[in-house]
Amino acid sequence: MANLTKYQTATCIAIFFHIIGLVGILVFKSQLIIQSTPFNLLLSGALLVWTQKDKNNYYYLFVIIIAVAGFAVEVIGVNTSLLFGNYSYGKVLGFKFKNVPLLISLNWFIIIYCCGITVHTLLTSVIDKVAAQSKTPPLIIKAISIITDGATLAVLFDWLMEPVAIKLGFWQWKGNGAIPVYNYICWIVISLLLLIIFHVLPFNKQNKFAINLLLIQFMFFLLLRTFL
Repeated sequence: MANLTKYQTATCIAIFFHIIGLVGILVFKSQLIIQSTPFNLLLSGALLVWTQKDKNNYYYLFVIIIAVAGFAVEVIGVNTSLLFGNYSYGKVLGFKFKNVPLLISLNWFIIIYCCGITVHTLLTSVIDKVAAQSKTPPLIIKAISIITDGATLAVLFDWLMEPVAIKLGFWQWKGNGAIPVYNYICWIVISLLLLIIFHVLPFNKQNKFAINLLLIQFMFFLLLRTFL
């Protein structure tokens, strides 16, 4: 990988381990692969931080806020059912505090960061053209687009992931086991709030690997949802 860029190296690593995960789960039904999910989360998070350009204090502040906020809403959800619905976590995601795996905070960071970066990158040139034609300040259009489209993308990712996560024992919904619509309502509201923080904090929002990782994970969960 000597001639590869940092983004390409990280993408190759992510593809390699997600392929191992797919084969292990779909072909060999390996519990070892399923139980290694925390490693995959830690690796993905580390690669995202590694590939982030010009890391400043606002970037680290963003990581901390998203991780803490993501963990906090899960604690409220699991212990009170006021958010998301009536659900509980299994043992796959590792050590729990207040009935919530600590690694779920990292999962929130990965989803919000990747969705924010992806929408920011894809829409920037389009937004500038629309702003010029409509004579609307581009910052206003950009803020609305990144926050709302990013939140929509995050909810779509959760919708794709939910059935797979249940089958693999990450978490389960109580009652009849159905995924409540309220879960997705909470997801979009919370994602909107977290993406406001993403947009407002001044750190570099260009990371090709974040886009690649989101696509890799979309394909990973799509294939699992289809064939598992």
